[in-house]
Amino acid sequence: MPDAVPAARGVYKPRRPEASPLFRLVSNHLHRLQTVYDERFAREYGPWRPVVAQVADKFLACGVLDHGFARIRCDACTHEYLLAFSCKCRYFSPSCHAKRLAMWTQWLDTTLLAPVPHWQVVRTIPKRLRADCLYRRRLLGEIARVAARTVTAAIRTLTGERDLAVGIVACLQTHGPLANWHPHLHLLVTDGGFRPDRTFVTWPAHDTARLTEAFRRAVLRLFVRLALFDEEQAAGMLTWPHSGLRVHTEVWVSEDDRAFATRLARYCAWSPVALERLTYDRTAKAVTYRSDKSDGPTAGTETVDPLEFLARVLVHISDKGQVTTRYYGWYTNRPRGMRRQAEPAAADTPPLIVPAT
Repeated sequence: MPDAVPAARGVYKPRRPEASPLFRLVSNHLHRLQTVYDERFAREYGPWRPVVAQVADKFLACGVLDHGFARIRCDACTHEYLLAFSCKCRYFSPSCHAKRLAMWTQWLDTTLLAPVPHWQVVRTIPKRLRADCLYRRRLLGEIARVAARTVTAAIRTLTGERDLAVGIVACLQTHGPLANWHPHLHLLVTDGGFRPDRTFVTWPAHDTARLTEAFRRAVLRLFVRLALFDEEQAAGMLTWPHSGLRVHTEVWVSEDDRAFATRLARYCAWSPVALERLTYDRTAKAVTYRSDKSDGPTAGTETVDPLEFLARVLVHISDKGQVTTRYYGWYTNRPRGMRRQAEPAAADTPPLIVPAT
């Protein structure tokens, strides 16, 4: 019997960015969009930002050998291939963002997430407030801090322990199922909090309606404090039966299901555009995008003009320096570093999980 040939660990398959519908859409219509943007789209999507053109130009060079490459050589077999440079743009480049997500979720699994149960908490924002988030991009970060404070206060109140440290990973999203402007928050929250001795106290059965009300009032106070509207308008919104400021806590993750926790984190930070749901017909001058929802107002497919869809997608490009993933409580850098310095061995041991008294 001849010796078995060992299976290859992996074969590099260069991607073809020019074949992507998003690449062809940007390549064919970016210049035209810039000339008509102020007239046709500025009212709905805000003013044209310099960062948009910068990111779009980088995206058109991403993965294209003509714009630079590295020569990769294996010392063992002397095989060589060319690896095109990537743009490393967040969210807008599906390929680069997928790589970033893979590295991020691996770090979550191996370094950040504590071996305790977690909840996915989704915070939505009403249409009346979404325009403010469009023109004041950092406002969503302020809302994320409000969301972290309210959920932390709720856990401390229900457990009766005011010193609990709650671990929160907040992903700031601006897009809906049809790539529409829909700012909202995805929070991955520990199902309880940590005492100073690292004992973990679980979160008792909670009332989503009360959590929603606390979040709604805190966000309205924020908008009043920032002078985005007055107290009378805020009081009027409190009378609405459906304010749009909602909290969803329907997904629970056990401490043993790390794979599901990382998949959930990837979903919380997903890209605005899924290439498998995008179709671009240059001849018909139409873009068709399929929603990932099976029911509701954003379900099904939508066919729009290429310039309209491109303007809709480009609005999700974040400003330079804008933080779209935030960490609170137990998961912030300083407490993590202090724990490792004080108790290096204990930092890697599973915490004792006890129910709230």
